[in-house]
Amino acid sequence: MSAHRSGRRDFLKKTTALGAASVAAPALAAKMPYDPAGQHGLKIAEVPFRRTAAGRELVARIYQPQGKGPFPVLLDLHGGAWWRKDRFANEPMDRAIAAAGMLVVAIDLTLSGEAPYPASVQDANYGVRWLKWKAAGWSGDASTLGVLGSSSGGHVAELIAMRPKDKRYNAIALAEAPGLDASVTYVATRAPISDPYTRWQQAEKMKREELIKASKAYFRPWEDIHEGNPQEILDRKEPVALRPLLIMQGGADDNMTPQNQSKFAASYRAAGGDCQLQVFEGAEHEWVAKPGPQTDEAHMVVKSFVARQLAARTARLG
Repeated sequence: MSAHRSGRRDFLKKTTALGAASVAAPALAAKMPYDPAGQHGLKIAEVPFRRTAAGRELVARIYQPQGKGPFPVLLDLHGGAWWRKDRFANEPMDRAIAAAGMLVVAIDLTLSGEAPYPASVQDANYGVRWLKWKAAGWSGDASTLGVLGSSSGGHVAELIAMRPKDKRYNAIALAEAPGLDASVTYVATRAPISDPYTRWQQAEKMKREELIKASKAYFRPWEDIHEGNPQEILDRKEPVALRPLLIMQGGADDNMTPQNQSKFAASYRAAGGDCQLQVFEGAEHEWVAKPGPQTDEAHMVVKSFVARQLAARTARLG
């Protein structure tokens, strides 16, 4: 483990302790399913999630707001080009969303060096069902569950939302609650790899060997890069579930380009889906990893999007 990574983990452990000790703010207003301006203390804990086929223990990191609840629920899927990173990757955003009054759970995913596609998608699909089963114990309302995904985690989030009943994705049984399904209420993403084949072509053009190798490691056999491709799924007009979708995209991202993302958003809308695309001018692929005004804005964009989806859901249910 690098010194930078070790130091970052030490920092996160310290902030976890501070979050757990903070004083809970007043409960949300009764008519507001989720208040983006809410301020709650957090209790942060970690529990085993599941084991990979190779035996590595995957862990879930829980950001539980302090207060009466039940709180809406969000599952976070990390990025890392399918071959690196873990549940800590999106920690600042997870913390910000949770502090406004949402149960946020970030899970580790199987990495491509352990197993190729669709292993991480299976983890995420299982994660949706597992969190629905567990949410009440952490003061969460499982019926509100949405998904947040960053970069390759956004790719996984799009796939599980579009194909909630796919037998391959549902391959991991949840014996404790076999009747639960993997449907979600909405999907929020940051720089999702909505078209992994086009992203691979871009990596080839830019001579980014790390990203080229990452794609080859994840999609084995290579033809799977087309089968598990959200853009191409829409192009093929496959029957899919189209949940409300947020895409936050860096305007200076030359990894998954704004043009590619705009094409996907247009295809999603043409298929009948609701898609909000917000471009952050001058921002690169991982701009939210650095503190600053645009990172703060990204946190608020996600919180506002979630609040709208939950308010609309409440209105539909009467």
